[in-house]
Amino acid sequence: MKFISIFLAALFPLAAFCLGHAPKTATPADCLPGEYLPLLQGKRVALVVNSSSVVDGRNLADFLPSKQVNVVKIFVPEHGFRGTADAGAKIESTIDSASGLPVLSLYGSHKKPKPEELEDVDVLVYDLQDVGVRFYTYISTMQYCMEACAENKKTFVVLDRPNPNGFYVDGPILDTANRSFVGMQPVPIVYGMTCGEYAAMLKGEAAFAHAASLELKVVQCKGYVHNMKIDLPTPPSPNLRSAAAIHSYPYLCLFEGTPVSVGRGTDHPFEQYGCPDFEGKYPHAFTPRTGAIAKSPLYEGKACFGRETGTDAEILAQLEHGGLNLEPLIDAYRNYPDKGKFFSTFFKKLAGTTSLEEQIAAGITAEAIKATWSHGLEGFKKVREKYLLYP
Repeated sequence: MKFISIFLAALFPLAAFCLGHAPKTATPADCLPGEYLPLLQGKRVALVVNSSSVVDGRNLADFLPSKQVNVVKIFVPEHGFRGTADAGAKIESTIDSASGLPVLSLYGSHKKPKPEELEDVDVLVYDLQDVGVRFYTYISTMQYCMEACAENKKTFVVLDRPNPNGFYVDGPILDTANRSFVGMQPVPIVYGMTCGEYAAMLKGEAAFAHAASLELKVVQCKGYVHNMKIDLPTPPSPNLRSAAAIHSYPYLCLFEGTPVSVGRGTDHPFEQYGCPDFEGKYPHAFTPRTGAIAKSPLYEGKACFGRETGTDAEILAQLEHGGLNLEPLIDAYRNYPDKGKFFSTFFKKLAGTTSLEEQIAAGITAEAIKATWSHGLEGFKKVREKYLLYP
């Protein structure tokens, strides 16, 4: 990727998130808008928001109009505006009953704002709570929005938020041959950047068409540092309902490219994994059911046998000691009866590489697999360092 300088502006205290300076733990709390409202007043503003876009106890789509900001429309990512849709569910464009604003889906076949949808827009504001994982699709939505703004000469503003997985960098670098909506850039699975930092990198490394011409403004978090352990006040998506789920997501989501359930359709998604074929091999069991969020989950109505991930403290201790945890994946592969059917084609997109499944199938240890990532990670960290806004 080409190295170029980047313009960052309007680095003001964040309206949507404010953290203390505790080195290990912090509880997010709303703060006052500070100086970023002048960026929006007198402008026609569109928002990229969902249920996590909360400021002063209200959704940004409700908060900004109360401050005399002219919000003209809302764009929404995967899971929809109110955050109730399951992963992969079709999101319909509609009218928000509370604000009366048009809500346009940026998921499915319509991932990028169209020129006609930006004609009545001066500024596009992105405010989504991310979890810092390559296949979590909010950053893909952000990239498409940045490209649309560059092409149509619109200002792109990121209201930055802390990254709950921002305290480490790990995983294989995506091979662009496996590029998809769940992985668009050659970054590791866990990239250790906030959305604002990641946006700066996308622009600075010319990761999309006309990147150099984009007017990007990043509104920084107040008091955030990367080694903070963050407890989010609002789930970033329907199946990440706890800190334990958010911290186990970077490695458990790899199971979505296998026959193993991650607990969708239960009260504890991404805090357990298993499948019916593991009966007698693991003591833990759960049964997925259709609910308000999970529609026809994998193995609906069938008992799945597997393991729980443990408490959040246990997960964090493992991550701090060993980084991305491959042991559950390796263990599940070892115990699956039909190994030729364990990895689906989707696994390559999630992993970002063909080598991971080959290494697991060959019986290579987690430690040896992770050693093969070191060169790519060192190269990425050098690029990442140029765009960090926080210690």
